[in-house]
Amino acid sequence: MQAKRGNTTPLFEIDGLQIGFRGHDGTITNAVRNLSLTLAPGERLGIVGESGSGKSLTGRALLGLLPDAAHLSARTMRFDGKDLLAMSTREHRRLCGSQMGMILQDPKYSLNPVMTVAKQMGEAFRLREPGLRGPALRERIVGALDAVQIRNPERVADSYPHELSGGMGQRVMIAMMVSTGPRLLIADEPTSALDVAVSMQVLSVLDGMIAQHGTGLMFISHDLPLVMSFCDRVAVMYAGRIVETCAARDLHRATHPYTRGLLAANPPLVDPPLELPVLRRDPAWLMEVSQ
Repeated sequence: MQAKRGNTTPLFEIDGLQIGFRGHDGTITNAVRNLSLTLAPGERLGIVGESGSGKSLTGRALLGLLPDAAHLSARTMRFDGKDLLAMSTREHRRLCGSQMGMILQDPKYSLNPVMTVAKQMGEAFRLREPGLRGPALRERIVGALDAVQIRNPERVADSYPHELSGGMGQRVMIAMMVSTGPRLLIADEPTSALDVAVSMQVLSVLDGMIAQHGTGLMFISHDLPLVMSFCDRVAVMYAGRIVETCAARDLHRATHPYTRGLLAANPPLVDPPLELPVLRRDPAWLMEVSQ
């Protein structure tokens, strides 16, 4: 599934990103620490690590979707050559609506409960094509739902989110994001709520989008075997920092003890152990960055 890329100019570039939150005593505690990262057009970059390591915060920072309480600073944060740090909130939102998108883990928090699927998807399409209306818009909506293997897309288009199963809602969200052909897509655990068969269909849709549009994909996941098979490159995050990066196919040869611990926590399918090994953390890991 891995894509070939001829263009090595970064689609986005982050240097020295820090995201912190102020505590009751006024002290700012950083949840993302001095993070630097790049993504090329058409590249699939996997971001792995434990919950709370800063994976989702990093993706949300690119989209300008951090909580109001967050304090962000960076030496560089660029998308397609544009300085995100110098943009107004309105400019950033316009960019997100037209060129950047995010697939969240739980569709219950992504879809508007008082709008039909068709109405929500129509808004997404019209952000890129303001003149798209009527039967032509309806055809695009139904076609996008059909592309993610939704049976009876006409019925689903006229449904409200509460009328859909979790897996169906996730596919609707994916259809909404990928159908507009974004330059950058951040997928935050997009298959965790889906069964294996549907997950493979979703990955196939993402793969086709990358091939057709040259979309750069930031794929956030806890599933290391999936990341190794689907992504081109992997960044391993621990406590807000990237401790190791490597080609996805080489992740099983990772050298950092934290990465080795994550790999060991995936039990083999044949003859699994009675107990999983305990990941023993070392404070010195925060001072080490392996490239």
